Amino acid sequence: MSIEDKWLLPEGIEEVLPPEAWRLECARRELLDMYSRWGYQLIMPPFIEYLESLLTGSGNDLDLHTFKITDQLSGRLLGLRADMTPQAARIDAHPLRCDAPSRLCYMGTVLHTRTDGVGGSRSPLQIGAELFGHAGPASDVEIISLVLETLALLEVPDARLDLGHVGIFRGLARDAGLSTTREKILFDALQRKAVPEIDELLADAVTDSGCRARLAALAGLNGDADVLARAREVLAGAGSAVIDALDNLEAIAGKLHRRHGDLELHYDLGELRGYAYKTGMVFAVFVPGYGQEIARGGRYDAIGEVFGRARPATGFSTDLKTLMDISRRDFAGPQSAILAPAGDDPDMLEAVRALRAQGETVICSLPDQSEGPADMGCDRILVSAAGKWVVQPAGDL
Repeated sequence: MSIEDKWLLPEGIEEVLPPEAWRLECARRELLDMYSRWGYQLIMPPFIEYLESLLTGSGNDLDLHTFKITDQLSGRLLGLRADMTPQAARIDAHPLRCDAPSRLCYMGTVLHTRTDGVGGSRSPLQIGAELFGHAGPASDVEIISLVLETLALLEVPDARLDLGHVGIFRGLARDAGLSTTREKILFDALQRKAVPEIDELLADAVTDSGCRARLAALAGLNGDADVLARAREVLAGAGSAVIDALDNLEAIAGKLHRRHGDLELHYDLGELRGYAYKTGMVFAVFVPGYGQEIARGGRYDAIGEVFGRARPATGFSTDLKTLMDISRRDFAGPQSAILAPAGDDPDMLEAVRALRAQGETVICSLPDQSEGPADMGCDRILVSAAGKWVVQPAGDL
């Protein structure tokens, strides 16, 4: 690398500079304060852990996204976290280990070996919340409501909520007797809505015409409020697990409408984000003009089993950097500042302390500094007048 290139960062790794760093920090503070008012306790997991802890439960899908290094002390493999959800599950299962439902929130940088798309970030600023210890629709609705409050606080416009349920596909696959390998192949085709490929796979793998038709129908079960009603008709004859999943999704939708009367819900029963570890309802948030979801979540019961304590769990996560790119809210930092002269005059220093205590930004000049107020971003100056230190507009200098 040449001297000219040493200031460059790796692809997909970015730094945040003023004033954007201040916008992110202001948003972070307000969000964590809001989560605290909802009863969510802040956790700060380590950036690096033993690899097997990070890649258990929900972490299995993250293997290709996780940077791995060897610990020089133990000789064991370590991973740089690519998602904080497994860490929250470990904390709930062991360090906290309470019997009552626990609500945890977090925010911190995660690191990915690859991006999710062209020009994407490999160092998202992940923020999220998890609710452990409750298995009913009410906790799923609370998590979704918290996501909606997050978007409202940041003034993210035109957000659309998509709901699904992994139990529907999982139950239909079980009814059809699909092998693990064929189930994975069909799952991949469903995510791409590759209808001809789905039909070909089912014709080869499923002999029962009813099971075949119900699985094929999943690719088209997406849209607005009538999707659940259509699903009841199209999936009639499925096993109890499928019907239970539809009942659960309908209960969640009903509670959401009662809480958020004007909320427009969309459904996609063939969209199975996190299928490998999710156990129930799944959701994602989209906004027009942005190609990928801006937040995601769902239910992943028994995630703590690998840590010796299985508990129901539901949660969400998002990238604060992405949300702030879309946000219409102004989180600007201090718009004005006062330039104080250099020196150790006690009265001047006391005036500076008093101004800062009042919330003012005061920048003290350094000896031999030639830059003036405008160069320092100051619109006012602190001057001595009639034996007192007073603030004057910089233009009066």
